[in-house]
Amino acid sequence: MDFHDGAQDGLAPLAPLDVNTAGDFDEMLAALGRTAFGGRTLGEAAEVLTEMVSDPECTIVGTFSGAMTVAKMGLLICEMIDRGWLDIIISTGALMAHGLIEAVGQVHYKYDPGQNDTELYRMGYNRVYDTLEMERNLDYAEKVFKAVVGRWTPGETLWSEKICADLGRYLAETTDQSGILRNAHQKGVPVYIPAFTDSELGLDLANAMVEANVARGQGIEAALGTMVYHFNPFLDLASYARKILGAKKLGIFTIGGGVPRNWAQQVGPFFDILQSRTGVELPFVRFTYGVRLCPEPAHWGGLSGCTYHEGVSWGKFVPPEEGGRFAEVLCDATIAWPVLLKAVIQRVEKRGAV
Repeated sequence: MDFHDGAQDGLAPLAPLDVNTAGDFDEMLAALGRTAFGGRTLGEAAEVLTEMVSDPECTIVGTFSGAMTVAKMGLLICEMIDRGWLDIIISTGALMAHGLIEAVGQVHYKYDPGQNDTELYRMGYNRVYDTLEMERNLDYAEKVFKAVVGRWTPGETLWSEKICADLGRYLAETTDQSGILRNAHQKGVPVYIPAFTDSELGLDLANAMVEANVARGQGIEAALGTMVYHFNPFLDLASYARKILGAKKLGIFTIGGGVPRNWAQQVGPFFDILQSRTGVELPFVRFTYGVRLCPEPAHWGGLSGCTYHEGVSWGKFVPPEEGGRFAEVLCDATIAWPVLLKAVIQRVEKRGAV
């Protein structure tokens, strides 16, 4: 038996973590990258994200799911927008709805485990795990949304990118407070919500249409079936595809998974389908960089836990042997994301790269 030596074989050596030598988040994650398990994946994520945001040719797509704005992580997205680290945002509607509530100055509260959920309902408190969203907040946000709805013409065709842009424009006109939609509007970052009707924003738009129909004398069944505005989600798909067509290189930063992640990643297969079935010449589109923060493991079988390596088989990612760089951190994003973002900010500022 021929026993090898790791140094001679060119293997990367690990090093004991000494917290006394880490002067900031950058140095701590650099040290974690030379440890093991989840710590190493977080250190590796800092390396990949730094390379991604420092690459001037890279268009970065951010996908966000989970109750991140209820969990008070909204300003992290704003920070990434303001630094130019997100060129496109794809999100759940719920995350944007709760973020809108934050942006107009409303408050979320800590849940007391001793409280009864039935009683919470009667009191107008909606529980999101360990946090409470007041029904009054949702009503206030609906009034803001209705002000934007009032700017549209009956019969107008809508899509989520337009709705988010109009909400962002309204917020920019009426508040100085940072918010995802406001900051995205100011930086020209499009926001897409693929499952728009699966959200408070979707329900608010439906309510506005039903309310208008009822005011014209329609009964509830007729009011539910008459669309004051036309909603066309394929305009979102077309808009996103055009932006990807103009990208020299692609990176994806993902919190959670679900519809936002899949919708973002399917653009490569979409172009493959168009080319093979229509004969139109299209570029070979794949994500070169990827960073994913999500506790979902692969063995549950859902897209949220799907690895980037599996995505290579679908034609979504550049294989590592061809230059693809990916990092996946199986951790609660509210733990890993702030640490990762602060470390990369410090690293980039030290290097003067961005």
